[in-house]
Amino acid sequence: MRRIAHAVVLAAAAVVVLPALVAAHPLGNFTINHYAGLRIEPDRVVLDVVIDQAEIPAFQARQVLDTNEDGEVSDAELEGGRVSSCTALADDLDLALDGRGIRPSLTAAGLELRPGVGGLSTLRQVCGFEAALDRPIGDGTQVAFTDASYAGRIGWREIVVEGSGVIVTPVDGELRSATLSDRLLAYPADQLDNALADERIVLSVAAGGTELPPLVIPDATPVQAPAAPAPEPASPVSAAVPGGVVGEIPALFQTANLTPFVVLLSLATAAALGAAHALTPGHGKTLMAAYLVGTRGTPVHALGLGLSVSVSHTIGILALASLVIGAQGILNPDLLVRGAPVLAALAIVAIGAWMLISEIRRRTLNAEAPHAHDDAHEPHEHSHGGTRHTHAPTATASTITWRSLFVLGLAGGIIPSTSALLILLGAIASGRAAFGIVLVVAFGVGMALVMTGIGLLIVGARGRLDGLGSGGAFAAIRTWLPLAAACLVLGLGLYLTAQAVAAPPTL
Repeated sequence: MRRIAHAVVLAAAAVVVLPALVAAHPLGNFTINHYAGLRIEPDRVVLDVVIDQAEIPAFQARQVLDTNEDGEVSDAELEGGRVSSCTALADDLDLALDGRGIRPSLTAAGLELRPGVGGLSTLRQVCGFEAALDRPIGDGTQVAFTDASYAGRIGWREIVVEGSGVIVTPVDGELRSATLSDRLLAYPADQLDNALADERIVLSVAAGGTELPPLVIPDATPVQAPAAPAPEPASPVSAAVPGGVVGEIPALFQTANLTPFVVLLSLATAAALGAAHALTPGHGKTLMAAYLVGTRGTPVHALGLGLSVSVSHTIGILALASLVIGAQGILNPDLLVRGAPVLAALAIVAIGAWMLISEIRRRTLNAEAPHAHDDAHEPHEHSHGGTRHTHAPTATASTITWRSLFVLGLAGGIIPSTSALLILLGAIASGRAAFGIVLVVAFGVGMALVMTGIGLLIVGARGRLDGLGSGGAFAAIRTWLPLAAACLVLGLGLYLTAQAVAAPPTL
């Protein structure tokens, strides 16, 4: 009994803590972050290049590092990968002296797996390069450097330049003499929402200046170091998959025997995480409210809208996981992450436009309908023969369609949750892909419960408003509420579209 109590306490703590931990990488779990330090000397240029891959791209990189596909990335595999990965990176680093390209030589390399979240890891790659110059730098010499690695991927990009025995002046690009991120070890909290985007710098170099101590790259070892022995073939373990993260999954997920209690507790935890995720900003809760009010939705419509949000989110997570695992090198998963908000926002614009057109058409038909009264038809209440009635346009019939409801649900759920993706990838890495899919479905059920509950509250509030009476202010509110809701949906859609296009998310 005590063990069960402890398990329940741990599960409750996970529900509270995990939503914060799944975004533990400061810049997001999809990011690939860059640092390039240039040391320019009279007769050479030294490069200190660091690549910090967050959990999702690191998961993909491990599939390459795990050469024997035994589910583990051994020290020997890391040793072999540190040199080959830096050699490949050199192809995307462009260094030029007075317009002539210079190929730097690899002098030091380092590759380290660091603990991430969800049982996954991050990957830190450090490469030291040196380019000897065929002639000493003279006054007016131009040095240009471009980091074209991982083009199009989201993340931090920082270039720092220092001169040793030379004076450097920026020609193109911002000259930074000190790192803001401690070489990607400590990102500044006040710039996480506005990450550096240094990709290229052009410098004018002249002789002179203070001579600095020799550059030492602390987390890289010389490539001339004796090579580690080749990894011995190993028989794959039962829970191994390419990517080699089985050694980092918590013991609970590696146990061969998933008892009914553990399964139920895992499903409940996943559902609770989904519910907590649905309560965070986003997911169209405001749009859901405006839509159900503007189209006079029913409880059945609220249920359908909540389910469509969770179904679209679950499908999106499965598709994104498929890209992470099976389509690397063909289609970057963060392209889907960056494109999803644009598609969702455009769908909201279309729904808002449809709601506005439908409401204008309804009002036009009401205005053209024959009426026996000559008085102005502003919303008011009067009587004929003892019977009281209002002249407010009828607004009780639902104008909702299941097609538009599904589209709004798709827009609300298409933006994936990193929490659910990490849960699925962690389960896949431990050889339990089917169980991971079940956990993602449970995550979606938790989302559906919250979204449906919100929808039912909205529909109930609308019903109470309809029952408050038909005269005076209530009649005016009921008359203009659908039109205001349509304008709100359209306006939010336009705002979200502009925001998604101008500032792609960093997840």
